[in-house]
Amino acid sequence: MSLIERAKNICISPKSEWELIATETTPTAKILTGYVLPLAAVAAIAGFIGMCFIGQSMAFMGTFRMPVAWGLAMAIYHVVMAVVSVFVVGFLVDALAPTFGGQKNMAQAIKIPAYSYTPVWLASVLMIIPALGVVVLLAAIYAIYLIYLGLPRVMKSPPEKAAGYTAVVVISAIVVAVVISVIGGLITAPALIATGGYGMGGAPAPIYDKASPMGKLDEFSKKMEEAGKKMEAAEKSGDPNKQMEAALGALGTAFSGGKGVEPLSIEELKPVVPETFSGLPRTSMKTERSGVTGFTVAKAQAVYGDASGKHVALEVMDTGGAAGLMGLATWMGVTGEVEDDSHMERTRREGRRLIHEEVSKRGGANKYSIVLGERFVVSAEGRGVDLNTLKSGVASLDLAKFESMK
Repeated sequence: MSLIERAKNICISPKSEWELIATETTPTAKILTGYVLPLAAVAAIAGFIGMCFIGQSMAFMGTFRMPVAWGLAMAIYHVVMAVVSVFVVGFLVDALAPTFGGQKNMAQAIKIPAYSYTPVWLASVLMIIPALGVVVLLAAIYAIYLIYLGLPRVMKSPPEKAAGYTAVVVISAIVVAVVISVIGGLITAPALIATGGYGMGGAPAPIYDKASPMGKLDEFSKKMEEAGKKMEAAEKSGDPNKQMEAALGALGTAFSGGKGVEPLSIEELKPVVPETFSGLPRTSMKTERSGVTGFTVAKAQAVYGDASGKHVALEVMDTGGAAGLMGLATWMGVTGEVEDDSHMERTRREGRRLIHEEVSKRGGANKYSIVLGERFVVSAEGRGVDLNTLKSGVASLDLAKFESMK
């Protein structure tokens, strides 16, 4: 069964899906690389884009955006911790099974967190707009219900003991989540300061249009399967170097979608920043390359303004090694809208472009951002400048050139 079908079924018809899952003999490695990692990676991608490129609005402090290097580190951390938490919670499910009349079986126990976390990972796509993160809490409640349904069917515990079994597992999962959150907070503190695709029972696997979101996710799942096979082969070889190389390769596939490219050099980026922006002269400019090994990004930043008080900050970023993140975000069709008394935020698509708009209702900053060619991010934020002016200024850049650079 494909990743798409499994994710849909576990959310829409969980009782019958758990019955099917209980009979499957899918290897744990295949569940992790073909199901857990792809979904966890998509969730991490949304969080990465939301925190680094869109930002979180904070009272009296404006919009906070995490530095890209820290954002990349945090995204990698969350992908890795998704696998770790599945293992840890699976271990606890297995250890607790006899207490609640169930059968110990680690391979079966892993399935409980691996599939129950599905709605949380799917809802986490909305984290591309940080203000919508509350939806993840609702998904977590549904995940608890999935655990409740899954334990009797997968671990063979008596139905009358399912509630108690679920409560203990959920408490354990919360403890694991708190530990992961605390460690994650330590990682980001400096920034704040400065499965698988197999059909079951002989049924043919669904075929999706490769250009569609489902087709892309299905393709991504297959890449993760390939990475998983390499990990299995490396493990059998007993060579620590090969095991490390295979593990890093799987992580790279999960994080970049297999599409990482070398970003433009600083010298190549400089010409894309104009001398004027919507009639405002450039007052300063900065270029840099940063990130971690294999996930380097490059960006050019410029500030424009005049004596009238109009001010625009323009940023052109080549996500380079993390281009797969932008590609995944684009074809997943992440969209959303949030509005209150002070501002409005909207993320939408125009063809292959992903666009984010922010409008202040109280004279604050407005912002217009666009993802081009599933790789480049052009963002303009201004005070005393309306959204249409920002849009026209961005449109005056050679956007087609960016889109041609795959």
